[in-house]
Amino acid sequence: MYRFKPNVLTLFLLRRFFTSFFLVMLTVCGVIFAVTFVERLSANPDALSTLYDSWLRLLEYIPMFLPLAVFMGTLVAFYNLTKSSELIIVSGTGLSPFQIARPFLFGAFVIGAFASCIINPYSVNLTTKNLTGQHLKLIDNAIWLRETSSDRFLTARAEGLNVTPNKNIIFNDIVILSQDNSFKLNERISTKRAVLSDQGIDIEQANITTSDGITKTGPKHIDTQLTPETVLDRYLQPDQISFWKLPAFIQKMNNIGVTTRGHLVQFWTLFFLPLNMMAMVMLGIAFSQTKQRRNYTFGLKFSLGILTCFALYFTVNLFNALGNTGTLPPLIAIIAPQIIIIAGACMFITSFDTI
Repeated sequence: MYRFKPNVLTLFLLRRFFTSFFLVMLTVCGVIFAVTFVERLSANPDALSTLYDSWLRLLEYIPMFLPLAVFMGTLVAFYNLTKSSELIIVSGTGLSPFQIARPFLFGAFVIGAFASCIINPYSVNLTTKNLTGQHLKLIDNAIWLRETSSDRFLTARAEGLNVTPNKNIIFNDIVILSQDNSFKLNERISTKRAVLSDQGIDIEQANITTSDGITKTGPKHIDTQLTPETVLDRYLQPDQISFWKLPAFIQKMNNIGVTTRGHLVQFWTLFFLPLNMMAMVMLGIAFSQTKQRRNYTFGLKFSLGILTCFALYFTVNLFNALGNTGTLPPLIAIIAPQIIIIAGACMFITSFDTI
């Protein structure tokens, strides 16, 4: 049976790429982590809590600077290869820039796949453990719930919520209206704190006003089909759902008629993240082209490359916004910028190589 075995040159180029990439990642992550730690130190009771908070925030920032890190890693790798004349030797074997790029593209694909399949679910699992209303996509800055059954209508509005370690939801300042089939008010329930579990809504101290205007105070249990999972599914932001759960979530939201454009954009963003990383490698290789044995213009190219990356970042965000608003299909909104970047980089590399 045939077994794939990379040659020595491929392993050498892969090692150079990953070394440069991890060096850039370590530097960027270190700076962000240190700044975040100092910023959050006053908002946490102790240093250990601050470290954990900083780690969570760092995970949230990784998708933002990962393409930039791949681009910078590619530039640094090619700069070191040019500086040591190793790139001259590699080119002397008859390999074209595109053949030299293959190990870099493979490495970028691995980084993108690892970020989508491993880092994203891990980050989502950590960041959704302590959800509050500030993390959710709210309507009128409030939590609105509605349930329809054969004998009643249940409508609730809460100012905020918190998720407990056992996955129950605590609603703050909630008002619940219970109506019959003719929309006649049966009960109005208001309280500072209500707990939603799989068994229903439990209130320790509720102000209950009946249809005849009588108000009483005491504990209250409301049987409901609402569960913590269904509530969070309704309000979770697309980036708060892991890559592996997004397809089933999108299908479920489509079945109940809820728009999923934002979730589709998030899914295709994660699905094509390896392509995004490969596009940044091609862009880095395009900026690394030189006819000199010593790349004396590296600083200028590096600066122009960083500016180009920021311009591309805003362009990609623009396409994402078009996908979220429905102006473009989500798939086209995500894949179009990557194709444009790869095509432009290939055209530049081809024209430079034939000069």
